[in-house]
Amino acid sequence: MQEQTRLAAGQTELDTPPFARSHTLDLLRGLAIAGVMAIHVSQAFPSNIRPVDFDFMCGWTGVNVFYLVSAMTMCLMWTQRSGETHPTRKFYIRRFLRIAPLFWLAIPIYLAINGTGPNDNAPGGIGPVQVILTATFLHGFWPDSVNSVVPGDWSIAAEMTFYLVFPLLITAFGSRRHLYLALAIVLHLVNVCLFKPWAFALFSAYYGPGHEGFVWTTLHLSFLNQLPVFLIGCALYFSLRDGFTRSDAAIFAVFIALSFVADRATGSHEFNYLMINLVLAALVTGCIKLAVRFQPLEALGRNSYSMYLSHFAVIYGLRQLWPLADGLISLLIAYAVTAALSYLVARATWHLVERRAQDLAHRLTMAPSGRSSLRPAIAATAAGMS
Repeated sequence: MQEQTRLAAGQTELDTPPFARSHTLDLLRGLAIAGVMAIHVSQAFPSNIRPVDFDFMCGWTGVNVFYLVSAMTMCLMWTQRSGETHPTRKFYIRRFLRIAPLFWLAIPIYLAINGTGPNDNAPGGIGPVQVILTATFLHGFWPDSVNSVVPGDWSIAAEMTFYLVFPLLITAFGSRRHLYLALAIVLHLVNVCLFKPWAFALFSAYYGPGHEGFVWTTLHLSFLNQLPVFLIGCALYFSLRDGFTRSDAAIFAVFIALSFVADRATGSHEFNYLMINLVLAALVTGCIKLAVRFQPLEALGRNSYSMYLSHFAVIYGLRQLWPLADGLISLLIAYAVTAALSYLVARATWHLVERRAQDLAHRLTMAPSGRSSLRPAIAATAAGMS
């Protein structure tokens, strides 16, 4: 009860920076989707100028920004709604209806575009197993279902699995950010020292010689490897809300040192990934503390989920029709056109799919009208008793 009171107390600060329903969070999502589009556009329309293509390839970090912002947003939403009844059930309803309808729509579209034959992500081709695992958001747990049905769907698998465990985490840990960081350290070490070597040997034997790179990549994309990023995001939310301390810095220093030792001992190559995520976390924190705003990126951020799913199809269509030879001008024009068309698709899917799904989520989670007027008094009484 005391922990719930501490979480609820944080609501008094939610109307002021940095924890208002922040425009900066939308900006960060906009930066993230801009980065994600950059890497995929550069793959389809390379400039053949090495520094330029390298800069565009760095857009892969956009997914990690999504993870950090997602974790912080979930903490914000949970604390804002700490007084509602059945919070876990309502959380699952809201998150499921936010993600599933558009993702399910993407499955048949990309099966029609890409077919079901063997490819880099599914050496044996796509069958009912891959489709079922993808439709149930379990595709992140089996290598040849990762990115095989819907391009980039590995991050959707990680997000949905995080949503599954988030209510358990925040109910157990509350605002004690050191627990999130401690768990991140433990899971990182378990992944690097135990799970990844074991799983690599298992799946390399299963898929046979020549598929080691494919297995290694899918294990890097696995939820266990991504969960520490989400946990860092949770810790950052409560650190920003309650203030940073020296112990926060000490825990991060221990995290870095242990990861470095584990990486050198196992050759997992995940230390660099951790450091990149910590740098991204610092940048996210700085943007939130400074309340950075830029309306064009905020507009992209508000439509980033649909843009994430649709930009692969947009790039595919452009590649079939593109009249320009590869080069810098081609890359820049292709990027601008991809961003514009993906945004238009996102606006359409908002009206056709997402808005209806969110309206349904609201109806399923709204308080009964007969009792809504009583809840503020009940919540106040409960808080006073604690």
